[in-house]
Amino acid sequence: MPKHLTLLLAAFMLFSCGKDKKNNDEEVLNEEKPALAFSTKNYYKKTSLPCDEYCPSVTINVPEAENVPVVADSINKTIFNTVKGIVYFGETPYKADNYEDLMASFLGSYEELKKEFPNDVMTGFEAKIDATVDYTSDSIISIKLNHYTFTGGAHGYGGERSLLFDAETGKSLSYEDIFTNVDGFRQFAEKKFREKFNIPAGKSINATGFLFENDKFVLPQNIFFKENGLLLFYNSYEISSYAEGQKELLLPYSEVNEYLKVK
Repeated sequence: MPKHLTLLLAAFMLFSCGKDKKNNDEEVLNEEKPALAFSTKNYYKKTSLPCDEYCPSVTINVPEAENVPVVADSINKTIFNTVKGIVYFGETPYKADNYEDLMASFLGSYEELKKEFPNDVMTGFEAKIDATVDYTSDSIISIKLNHYTFTGGAHGYGGERSLLFDAETGKSLSYEDIFTNVDGFRQFAEKKFREKFNIPAGKSINATGFLFENDKFVLPQNIFFKENGLLLFYNSYEISSYAEGQKELLLPYSEVNEYLKVK
């Protein structure tokens, strides 16, 4: 074969290989990554002891993240650990590794009490968890967790928890991750809180009966991202008595955008 034809053929083959590699690389880049998704998992268990009208039980409904392993694992572990910190009886949470073990431990506590005090009437021993995906954006995934437990006494205790996650990594978000200036936002929120609950600017934050620790306004333990704004949510006992219930303050995004790193 003439030398120039050999060189031409080699050049053509090199060009073709390079083109195929480029096309393959483009296909890999253009291939869609699996999107994080959620499915609802439902758990229920009641006591193994005989019972008639009232049967101690545990009901747990939680979203389970899927499709993106590292991100999903981080979110699912946080949800479980939060539930574990709510559903227990005694001084410390149970050493459970999954929801089935957690429910068994909780009901086991009741059954031990019942065996120890068989003649006592125990009309309240239950736990209910209902968690849902409340808000999502490119930056945030917000899980809203409603909970109620009753293990005896005058009444049970219920409330709401807000679990905020980085949508890319699945890591929990702190207030430092959310706000550009936490103290600046706190001062703004206090002003709005005083306006809503009619607390004079020159008076103590507890002047009208609130129970802020050390008489100092603090942001709530739970903040919810909503479609129409940022919801500051104080559970019962957080800043007021049980009888007065929960306290809420909704701040429109138009008023708080300057304080937000993410939304």
